[in-house]
Amino acid sequence: MTIRTILVDDEPLAIQGLRLRLEKHDDVEIVETCSNGREAIRAIKTHKPDLVFLDIQMPGFDGFSVIQGLMEIEPPLFVFVTAYSDHALRAFEAQAVDYLMKPVEEDRLADTLDRVRLRLSEKRSAEEAGKLKEVLAEVAPEAADQVGTLEEAPTSNRYEKLINIKDRGQIFRVDVDSIEKIDAAGDYMCIYTGDNTLILRETMKDLEKRLDPRRFQRVHRSCIVNLDQVRQVKPHTNGECFLVLESGSQVKVSRSYRDVVARFVH
Repeated sequence: MTIRTILVDDEPLAIQGLRLRLEKHDDVEIVETCSNGREAIRAIKTHKPDLVFLDIQMPGFDGFSVIQGLMEIEPPLFVFVTAYSDHALRAFEAQAVDYLMKPVEEDRLADTLDRVRLRLSEKRSAEEAGKLKEVLAEVAPEAADQVGTLEEAPTSNRYEKLINIKDRGQIFRVDVDSIEKIDAAGDYMCIYTGDNTLILRETMKDLEKRLDPRRFQRVHRSCIVNLDQVRQVKPHTNGECFLVLESGSQVKVSRSYRDVVARFVH
């Protein structure tokens, strides 16, 4: 899978440095470079890239103006690259994949590209399943109804390793391995790690799609548990039980989700 990419920055040295770092990633193809926002809008509409590395502060059209100028088309993925950290909140509100500080560190860039590959893989899988469903709807309607399972089938590297959470005016980058449990409260999720609790505005249904179901399972209508964090299973009454997590906290497993416990019993 080739990631067709555009670089946008008004500083030639910044573009040159990012280009050199991207050359180490064989699947990244730089199709255009731009020195200002207006050039970027034209190039994105012309080349329809998969990914754009976008500087925020530029003369005339800044990075956010570029995104606003693309409202009428399906936008590519954006990664903001900037020397200023005070735009991070607005960047994630604009649905950026990531926010990189200049000078870009190679390890951070590699992590960002992993997230980009994940997003693109999900998008392309969904598009292929959609096209297949359209064809089957014409020639075999009964088979078309079964294609939905293709869109939800787990694939390697599909799921998030890091989740960006905007909470209390800050952006927290949470390693999913550190998450013990997630409690739902309407359209808000309470994310519990060993030493912190963060609030994420997202539905449980959408969040579940981002987490590997082999590790993150519902144990209650409004609770998801990281099975790798479970240290003990304590039976309770009426077919219910409690899971004791790494931190010592306990989570009740309702009867309707008791099949989750079965994987701990050998």
